[in-house]
Amino acid sequence: MQVGLSKGKVLWAMQGCQERLSGDLSVKTRPFIVAIFMSLAPTWFAVAQSAHEPISRGDTVPRLGEIMRGKQWGHIKLWFAGKERNWSLAGYELAQIRASLAQAASLYSGIPIDNVAIMAEPIRSIDQAIQSKDSAGFGKAFKDLTTGCNACHRKMGREFIEIAMPKESPFRDQVFAPSTIR
Repeated sequence: MQVGLSKGKVLWAMQGCQERLSGDLSVKTRPFIVAIFMSLAPTWFAVAQSAHEPISRGDTVPRLGEIMRGKQWGHIKLWFAGKERNWSLAGYELAQIRASLAQAASLYSGIPIDNVAIMAEPIRSIDQAIQSKDSAGFGKAFKDLTTGCNACHRKMGREFIEIAMPKESPFRDQVFAPSTIR
């Protein structure tokens, strides 16, 4: 969506308003109107900026898409760790997924709690399968986790993001088998 505002246009509009205010309004009214324009300036800059580039949230707050991409990599690693029965690595990757979901929920209040809750039961089931070293239970729970991811995407209006069961690992430089097998 092209907004049609630029920083230069906003500054020009503010300057023009200040010039018009110099003779038309009372001394008491002028500071009030200038304050309103100044308070709206960051919003105008944000609107102008949003058409072309993301608004910076600072170095410490990752964008939701970045958190979800990290979760997707963890989803893949979790699958291959469980498939190879590397329960320590699977537990680690599950903890990373939990942390990324908690981070997303805490940073982005617009995510409905029901969407995050969809993931609770599959994560609990995966954790139980890892603790009991149950490969069949892990496979079923992982499939439920994947289904939960897609249900959340649909509820958020992101049905075009569909997660599938991993077929092959993109991590050519990581060994998923436990070190006792090697």
